Amino acid sequence: MDKVEEFEEWRPLLFSIAYRILGSVSEAEDAVQEAWLRFDGSPTVPASARAFLSTTVTRIAIDVLRSARVRREEYVGPWFPEPLLNDPYQDPERSAELSDSVSMAALLLLERLSPLERSVFVLREVFAFGFADIAAAVGRSESACRQLLVRARRHMAAGRPRFAADRRERQELATRFFDALRGGDVAGLRDLLAADVQMVGDGGGKAPQLARAVAGADNVARLLGSVMPLLARVEVTFEPRELNGQPGAIFRDRDGRVLNTLALDVRDGQVQAIRSVVNPDKLAHLGPVADVWAIDDQVRRVRRGRA
Repeated sequence: MDKVEEFEEWRPLLFSIAYRILGSVSEAEDAVQEAWLRFDGSPTVPASARAFLSTTVTRIAIDVLRSARVRREEYVGPWFPEPLLNDPYQDPERSAELSDSVSMAALLLLERLSPLERSVFVLREVFAFGFADIAAAVGRSESACRQLLVRARRHMAAGRPRFAADRRERQELATRFFDALRGGDVAGLRDLLAADVQMVGDGGGKAPQLARAVAGADNVARLLGSVMPLLARVEVTFEPRELNGQPGAIFRDRDGRVLNTLALDVRDGQVQAIRSVVNPDKLAHLGPVADVWAIDDQVRRVRRGRA
């Protein structure tokens, strides 16, 4: 194979590594492109294209994450990863790890780790890299990488739920949830929500406060049950879609432009958390983005009986 063919063979893996380290589709795509430029510009032919490219993209992602950490500390409101529709890397033997590691909940746990801990955890726990390859990728000794992994596992284990729903259970509950949401069925929604459920949104200061944190089954059910009929009046629709390997939906305006995404965290037969991404900067990779401020104005007019 020539360099282009070799790179294209490993592109899905490179993106999947970079996305899990960065939590950003756009930054992951940029990291993969930079890895290609370095691979293409290398004066020597690497013994292993996979090892060279995975090491390169990991180092690029670590550098990007270090600078991104500063921006995230100054971020307005809660920060969520950019929603991912499809993970391009598939490995039947590690499908469970791949799906779990890309969920919103897992990516938010990864935010607790240092860039090096995060990278070592992703390479070892998700993609089963050997410690020699991990050490080369992060520029540390194998012994240091083992210690980084121990700390990363400890942090991740402390935040993981004890019981996770299987795929079929999640999908069945999500179907009931979105049916109730479409009908504005407050009681139906309440029955599906955990008592301490939280609904949180990421607007980044660039969207109305439609998604401020709301806690408790009654409050969340009433909010969703009251807002959805108003959105329907201004012709906002939604399509259930898998987001980050979990049940979710994409909301669109009357022209089909993306308004926001909604992701459900399902455990123990209930919706434990609802996370909405409204920041338009995080939605552009999904298609043309709606004017969320205009939609908010239309909803307010409908509520006041002016439309």
